[in-house]
Amino acid sequence: MAQTLTQKILAKASRQAAVAVGDIVTCRVDLCLLLDSGGPRRIWPRLKELGTGVWDPDRIVLCTDHFTPAVDAESAAILKLTRDFAAEFGIERFYDMQGIGHVLLAEQGWLEPGMFAVGGDSHSSMGGAFGCLMMGFGAIEMTGVAVTGEIWIQVPDTLRINWSGEFGAGVAAKDIMLFLCREVGTDNAFRVLEFGGDTVAGMSMAERGVLCNMAAELGAETGVVPADDATLAALRLAGRSPAADALNWQTDAGADCLAVHEFDAASLAPQVAAPHSPANSGPVVEHAGTPIDQAYIGACVGAKLEDLQMVAAILKGRRVANGTRLLVAPASQRAYREAAADGTLAAISEAGAYLLPTGCGACAALGAGILAEDEVCISSTNRNFQGRMGANSAQVYLGSPYTVAASAVTGRITDPRELLA
Repeated sequence: MAQTLTQKILAKASRQAAVAVGDIVTCRVDLCLLLDSGGPRRIWPRLKELGTGVWDPDRIVLCTDHFTPAVDAESAAILKLTRDFAAEFGIERFYDMQGIGHVLLAEQGWLEPGMFAVGGDSHSSMGGAFGCLMMGFGAIEMTGVAVTGEIWIQVPDTLRINWSGEFGAGVAAKDIMLFLCREVGTDNAFRVLEFGGDTVAGMSMAERGVLCNMAAELGAETGVVPADDATLAALRLAGRSPAADALNWQTDAGADCLAVHEFDAASLAPQVAAPHSPANSGPVVEHAGTPIDQAYIGACVGAKLEDLQMVAAILKGRRVANGTRLLVAPASQRAYREAAADGTLAAISEAGAYLLPTGCGACAALGAGILAEDEVCISSTNRNFQGRMGANSAQVYLGSPYTVAASAVTGRITDPRELLA
């Protein structure tokens, strides 16, 4: 029976030869990601109530990223509790103030093809870039995982999304996802988005991560990209030896997908999503000229090294517009170091940007960069829900790092191709 990549992974995790869409299966978890936001502070009280600990500390990755660095006593207390949790249960894969958890999993090589992983955050789907199945769950479900190492899953449909052709100037994976939020919609519960085509095959692992991360914005269970040579190269770069069967984690020819969508990357223009939904998207020209108060480069999806390099390509030799502030929060300490080493941060800071600490920060209104009433911001983050980045009356637009940087230079939403020409 031909199986999708998702079915193959869930069959392996549930110790079955094959599974069918709609089956309810109990799966063993290969990796569990806990974050300071919804991890120990939600789970530990339940563990104490149950009188138990974690099932396997060596399968847990714990990160502080949402409340780092602490901006008040409450944030400091959450971080201390997270550190105490790591010490109490002997969690050695603990990354304290090193970056955003979803990015760290990739940098540290903890993801691999065929793995079934879970995380306590909806953007855990980012892990699917490595040919694994990674899903996000709430604190109650994650408590069950922490205690038992298992969780039940209803086998989802697969929606195949193929892209062919090369991007034009100023276009990135973020533009694909804003386009899909509009064209495919956000009602994709019980579906996995599987990305393919020669455009995806030519993408870096960081850009593939954007596709899988923002599967959450389409309402899907998660996103996946089948393993290929780029996947194996990324694992080796992180110091991991790929498994002998790593390239076998593919969807079978003839496997039953719910639908297959074909898109042309060469015809894709830079996209912008208007408040207050990623689905309010369209070509940047529809919003060009909208004045902004703030431009923000940050979050797991928008401040990796490659994103920072996109920003520098726009800013080099230019200045941020008077009356506009550009805030940049690199997604990890490694991205920070590498951007400093290759001159990227110099180009950004010389243009008048403000460099912020690594972490989730203003993306979730938890750090520097929160918006005041009626302010307008364009951001490289993944969500622009009302009130998410600060005041309820603030207006947040979404764009790629190229588009955000171009808008910072002009002080209004701007097509980045105008500055790359």
